[in-house]
Amino acid sequence: MALETSPDAPAAVRTIANGIAGWINQLGAVWVEGQLTDVSAGRGMSTVFGTLRDTDADISLRFTCNRRIFDAVDPPVTDGSRVVVNAKPNFFPKRGTLALAVSEIRHVGIGELLARIERLKQLLGAEGLFAAHRKKRLPFLPHTIGLICGRDSAAERDVLENAKRRWPAVAFRVEYASVQGPSAAGDVMTALRKLDGDESVEVIVIARGGGSLEDLLPFSDEGLIRAVSQARTPVVSAIGHEPDTPLLDLVADLRASTPTDAAKRIVPDVREELDGVRLLRDRGLRAITSWLDREAHALAAIRSRPALASPATDLQRRSEEIAALVERNRRTLLHRLDRAGDDLAHRLASVRALSPKATLERGYSVLQLPDGTAVRQLDQVSPGDTLHARVTDGRFDVEVTSRDTGKETSK
Repeated sequence: MALETSPDAPAAVRTIANGIAGWINQLGAVWVEGQLTDVSAGRGMSTVFGTLRDTDADISLRFTCNRRIFDAVDPPVTDGSRVVVNAKPNFFPKRGTLALAVSEIRHVGIGELLARIERLKQLLGAEGLFAAHRKKRLPFLPHTIGLICGRDSAAERDVLENAKRRWPAVAFRVEYASVQGPSAAGDVMTALRKLDGDESVEVIVIARGGGSLEDLLPFSDEGLIRAVSQARTPVVSAIGHEPDTPLLDLVADLRASTPTDAAKRIVPDVREELDGVRLLRDRGLRAITSWLDREAHALAAIRSRPALASPATDLQRRSEEIAALVERNRRTLLHRLDRAGDDLAHRLASVRALSPKATLERGYSVLQLPDGTAVRQLDQVSPGDTLHARVTDGRFDVEVTSRDTGKETSK
């Protein structure tokens, strides 16, 4: 029941502490899952102390365990081990602390861990975090590479040495982080945010050597997976060895089987590139040489044709043809002119034969009235009229003395 207290009648500290202890002691033994950290099991100690940390939240409880029970676990447990313990919560009134008195320790089954990872994989996959269209393309030749790894680790040496061996000018920005244990996922996320915020970093490599399934659990952490999917910079996963497949491999823009493989895939090999340039240059030279040879042969074939081999012969033949056509045209034109001349002379003779002058030359004359009108009928004149008579060599005047339809007299 609740204590009745007031400012005038407060409860003593021991009363509250003993009350809390009584309430907690009523809980009895419980099974708890967590990760062991800060384990203290020094030589000669009969009790092992440590912390049991929640795997998904930043919450932990102290624990105590009999040394015999702790050493009996097979295989042995160490810092970072995920375990299930049977423990009774105890509150110690004198120190005001809560601890779990562990009576049994079991490793979390590998099958159970794999099942949890598979469920998380399906959940994140359904959200599209592993979709191919989300993956960003790595730059061909990054100038600065971000590297997240453990301090003084083999993974760091593998990436740096192999990358610089392939392309000596490449630069690295290294962020060290814990890559094993309860704080690993948070440390990696912090390093990822730093590198992703650096505009000079063009690709980020998260590297770690091989390890057990439990060692690689931080790289299947949901928070880390989501952080990688939201990163602006392309991320390369280089975790463990070839068989190791944490969820980071699925969300990363590129999965490398090992840190060494990551170094080979993020920068080109300068020797290979130079060999490629030489190969392309040789291919280009051969292609141009072959094209020039073909064109030279084609030009020689054209020059060997009669028209180009002896152009004067063809010009002479064409000149003779033109001369023959000119002569033919001249003859044709002269013939037509002769015919036209003969026709013109004939027509001129006909015209002359029918002309008034020819008539006059035959002894005829033309009588004209004073106004120049030719006299054609008898009734155009009257006795006493003066007419003009035109003959072949001139004209003279005549006077009409009389009219007679049979014979006309003039003087």
